[in-house]
Amino acid sequence: MAVFTTVSQDEIARWLLDYDLGEVRELRGIASGIENSNFFLTMEQDGCTREYVLTIFERLTFAQLPYYLHLMAHLAARGITVPAPIPARDGEILRALKGKPATIVTRLPGASQLKPDAEHCAQVGDMLARMHVAGQDYPRQQPNLRSLSWWQQTEAEIVPFLDAQQRTLLQQEIAHQTAFFGSADYAALQGGPCHCDLFRDNALFEEDGTGHHRLGGFFDFYFAGNDKWLFDLAVTVNDWCIDLATGELDNARAQALVRAYHAVRPLSAGETTHWRDMLRAGALRFWVSRLWDFYLPREADMLQPHDPTHFERILRRRLAMTADAAALAWI
Repeated sequence: MAVFTTVSQDEIARWLLDYDLGEVRELRGIASGIENSNFFLTMEQDGCTREYVLTIFERLTFAQLPYYLHLMAHLAARGITVPAPIPARDGEILRALKGKPATIVTRLPGASQLKPDAEHCAQVGDMLARMHVAGQDYPRQQPNLRSLSWWQQTEAEIVPFLDAQQRTLLQQEIAHQTAFFGSADYAALQGGPCHCDLFRDNALFEEDGTGHHRLGGFFDFYFAGNDKWLFDLAVTVNDWCIDLATGELDNARAQALVRAYHAVRPLSAGETTHWRDMLRAGALRFWVSRLWDFYLPREADMLQPHDPTHFERILRRRLAMTADAAALAWI
């Protein structure tokens, strides 16, 4: 969410004349992330101030974006706490700003929990499962655009920057996932709309007044797509349930998250069999994207590319998992 496209307060005030949101009080760029230009937007109407998030999309197109925005509206209508897109007076939730697609969504309360414990992880697992169930009847279709075909296409662009060991790891893992994705076992796994990027900084928690935190919701759905639910779970575990320094899974957090998920949407035998394959797929996906962002960056205000070696370590750890951990023997 770095700022690639700058917008002045006067420019956004003119753009917002097509909305019934009142007057602009503040517009602040959001520094975290590296995909879109995002801003906190404070509006005042009838003496009350309300907070929103303005997003200008730098890579996604007008044709691709309705999938994400209508998915958020669909989930919000079914009780999943996610940002709700705000329509303009003409009912449209996606409009052009400075020649690029843009939208406004509600701002969720709370703050990211960057040092989660088992209780936080259990809440994330529960809501993730409920989100998957709630999305089953979402009618729009769009694949995960950062899945296998993208990894295969991007390999040639990033290989020149890798040493021999990294190159071997990347090529062998892409070959493994190509075979897995082409198997009957993979085809049999259940799926539907997935977040595909549910990291610690894409969820918010609020204090409940008793010293505990309540999960306030998920946001940043702009990598979402139809995929296997097990992949979405693996991506989530690979961030929420690890030691950041080593990439090693924290068993207490992983078990809390997966058990809470399993209590809402029970995992199948095929899913437990291929748990390690999906953890590896999740690690590979973000290793590839971080290598791409790090070595082939775009210019942007406040751009801070993530360290790609983080997901290289995670991938190597998942390759070394024990059989019991890989098969989810404890659920």
